[in-house]
Amino acid sequence: MKTYSQIVVHDGNKNLIDILDISVLSTFTGNPIHVHAEGLRGTGKTTIIRAYKSILPFIERIKGCEFNCDPRAPHCPAHKNLNMEEIDKLGVEKIRMPFVEISASAKKGTVVGSIDLEKLTSKDDPRAALLLGTIPKANRGILFIDEINRIADISPEIADILLDVMGTKPGRIQIEEVGLPTVEIPVNVTVWAASNPDEEPGPLEDVRKQLSDRFDFVVYVDKPHGAEVVKSILEGKIKDNGLSEIFKKNLYIESRKRIEKFQIPEEIKDALALCYVNFNLESIRGLESVINGLKMLSALYDRDVNPKDVTFLARYALKHRTSEKNVFEIIKFIENTLTMNRIKRDEAEVAYFQKNKADESEKINKKIAGNNKSIIFDRFKFLRWPFLSKKYKTMGSNNNPADVEIKAPPQKAKKIDEINEQELIKTEEELK
Repeated sequence: MKTYSQIVVHDGNKNLIDILDISVLSTFTGNPIHVHAEGLRGTGKTTIIRAYKSILPFIERIKGCEFNCDPRAPHCPAHKNLNMEEIDKLGVEKIRMPFVEISASAKKGTVVGSIDLEKLTSKDDPRAALLLGTIPKANRGILFIDEINRIADISPEIADILLDVMGTKPGRIQIEEVGLPTVEIPVNVTVWAASNPDEEPGPLEDVRKQLSDRFDFVVYVDKPHGAEVVKSILEGKIKDNGLSEIFKKNLYIESRKRIEKFQIPEEIKDALALCYVNFNLESIRGLESVINGLKMLSALYDRDVNPKDVTFLARYALKHRTSEKNVFEIIKFIENTLTMNRIKRDEAEVAYFQKNKADESEKINKKIAGNNKSIIFDRFKFLRWPFLSKKYKTMGSNNNPADVEIKAPPQKAKKIDEINEQELIKTEEELK
C-alpha cells in the first residue's frame, strides 16, 4: 500500500485530495464529512484514500476503550455514566484516528457487531458483552467502503445500516440478537467510499438515491494526461523525503486551533438559500455541506472565504443531487450574485467615505469662515457704535421694553459731502 508521500498529485486527482483534507479536519473536530470518489478503474481512487491512513492525526480516548470514547464525552456502555474523576483513574491515551474498511462481501454481524456469546455463556464469569463490529471500531475516525454501488445493490441490509450511521451527526447503530434486548450505540463515523459508475450496477445515485444523498461531496477522479506525471506514478518514489506527510499532520493540528475565528458571511448564506428556492433542490443537505466545507477550507488555508471557495464546494456538493445542467446554472448564479453583492458593497463603502470626506470638509470650511469673521470683527472693533455696549448685549434678557435705555447718536447725521476730511479721520480715543 502506498503512503501519502508516494501519491503524485495531478489535475485529475487534486480536487479529491482537497476534499479529503476538508473531511479529515472536520472529522478531527468531531463533525463527520462523508466523501464519495467516483471514477474509472485504475485512476487511483482507492490508492489515494488508503494513503491517507499514514497522515491521520492522533486523537485522545479513554485508555483501552474499543469504542474510542472521547474522555470529555464518553458514549459506550462501559463508560457513558462515568464522571471525570473515574475517567482520570482509568487513564487517557493517544491513538491515530481509526481507519477501517468494509468489503463488498461484508455481513451485518461483522459490520455492526453482536452479543459476545463466549462471555455470556462463560461458567466462571457469565456476563453480557458486545463483540464489536467494523463500524463501532471506526468511531471518531474513517470508515472506507470500496465499490459502494455494488454493496448498495447486493447488500441492502448493509446499505440500511449506513443510512442510520450517516443520516444524522452523530449517527447510530443497533445490535440485535434474538431473545435479547436491542442495544443502540451512537457513532461518530466519517464514511469514505469509492466506485466506478461505468460498471454494474451503475452510479450510486441510480442504485440507492437515498444513500447517495448522505454523502456530503461526490468527486470525480480522472486519469493523468501528462507523460511525466505517469512516469512519476510508475516509479512510486517517496517524494520530498516524507516532508509532505509531516506538513499535513501539522496542518490538521494547527487548522483545528483556528477554526472558530472564521465565520461564513451573510451574503454567502443568502446566495445559497436563494439557490435552494430558485432551483427547486430536493435536499438541503448539499447546502449544509457547502457551509461546513467553507469553514474547514478557511481554517486549512488560514484565510477568509471567497466566492471561488463557494463554487468549488457547490460543484461537488450538488453533483449527485441535481442534473449537470442545473449544477452549471447554480454555479453561474452564485458567481453573479456574489459579484453583484461585492459591487454593491464596494459602492456603499465609496459613498460612505465620500460622505465622511464631505462632512469633514464642511466642518473645516465652517471653522475657517468663523475664524475669518472673528479676525475681521476684531480688526474693525474701533468702529463699533457705542450702543454695542455690555448693557445693550444684555437687553435680550429684559422682558420690559420700557426699561431699556436707548441712546441717540451724539450729533445729527450729515451727508458725506458735508463732512470735511478732519472729521472723517478720528482716533480711537475720539470715538469713545
